[in-house]
Amino acid sequence: MSDSGNQETIPLYVKAPKVYPREVSGRFARLRVTAAWVLLGLYYLLPWINVGGQQIVLFDLVNRQFHFFGITLWPQDLFILSLLLAMAALSLFFFTALAGRLWCGYACPQTVWTEVFLWMERVTEGRRNKRIKLDKGPWTKEKLARKSAKQFLWITFALWTGFTFVGFFVPIRDLGPRVLDFQLGSWETFWLFFYAFATYGNAGYLREQVCTYMCPYARFQAAMFDQDSLVISYDEQRGEPRGARKRTADHKALGLGDCIDCEACVQVCPTGIDIRDGLQIECIACAACVDVCDEVMDKMSYPRGLIRYSTENAMADRPTRILRPRIFVYLAALILLATLVGVILTGRDPLLVDVLRDRGAMYRVAGSDLENAYRLKLTNRSDEEMFIRVTAEGLPELRVIEPSRGVSLDPGQVVDLPMTLAVPMEIAAPGMHTIEILGEDAEGNISTREETRFFIPQEPRG
Repeated sequence: MSDSGNQETIPLYVKAPKVYPREVSGRFARLRVTAAWVLLGLYYLLPWINVGGQQIVLFDLVNRQFHFFGITLWPQDLFILSLLLAMAALSLFFFTALAGRLWCGYACPQTVWTEVFLWMERVTEGRRNKRIKLDKGPWTKEKLARKSAKQFLWITFALWTGFTFVGFFVPIRDLGPRVLDFQLGSWETFWLFFYAFATYGNAGYLREQVCTYMCPYARFQAAMFDQDSLVISYDEQRGEPRGARKRTADHKALGLGDCIDCEACVQVCPTGIDIRDGLQIECIACAACVDVCDEVMDKMSYPRGLIRYSTENAMADRPTRILRPRIFVYLAALILLATLVGVILTGRDPLLVDVLRDRGAMYRVAGSDLENAYRLKLTNRSDEEMFIRVTAEGLPELRVIEPSRGVSLDPGQVVDLPMTLAVPMEIAAPGMHTIEILGEDAEGNISTREETRFFIPQEPRG
């Protein structure tokens, strides 16, 4: 053992080197750009779209309403949100089992916003080699100007992102003037700057470290893979041994594989890995390495597909089945849940009527009438005020004693009140009789029925 004076100090934390992804073109790059345009368009434009004076997507926490494409959901519709979350989880399982981290490579907010921040970095600081040289060089007027321009774009875009985020919870057309007049509430101000800071930090600086160290999906994705899952793969049998050569050289005669060891696949990778080392936890399946490798293969007049989407079984020349039972199980469950949500939303009544018998007294005698007591709960699930008249059917001369004048309901209001039904004595045989409670608005456009029971004793006692 060496003495303490010769011991080497090993740091517990090593700063991650900055990754400078090179721009790439190709079919998968075009797909990523298209996905980014669509997703960012939805995020930034949806809050500004109004239909019938109502923001098309609005999580109105103050009034406890969720407006979604003309449908208004209330706290009592929470089970629908549970179904949507179950669909999201099943979708993740389905796409991961089918083709790995498709979500990460094409639709994850971290990936989408990082692409935007990288684009702004390229606009202000130049292409990959120029950015590397700029960061290593001394501070000059040009470097200061380029870095300042980048920071201005980043901060402006991050603040606009935070503003739009708050606009999903507060009507965005009212939010804009309040921002300009410095009249935002404390929670609105907090979330605007918090989300702006999160976007700026995650997409501008942390980038691939979010995918590698912070995202839990990177940790449990391996449990969803199997040997028939499509993943980004390097064909080692075809590519090795790798090595540089002239374009006109006969690489087979030189004992070389198709890989020319240009490291273009490493340069375009947003997480800075070498896909030739095999599938790694950092790979987000963006397929940038596939595009650039196909480009190199074209230049060398070699077949495409040295790096490609493939399965572990296919790479080992074993039979493979991409469409296997688990894929169909996930797909069937997704279709079932989507159908269920669609049926619930389309068949959803704007008025909800719940009736519960009063278990304290089976009946009571009032003069020549026999009465039963209930608890009536009315829920207005529409965006408009309702005036509901309550009636009952199922027995001769059955009538509602209370509430006698109807009930007024504000949008989203839930009213719980006592209800009394009465029939003349000896109007029907003793026992439990099935009846229906009908809630109907003044115009007769909205009506809902709820079934309950009316009890008639053998010998009524006053």
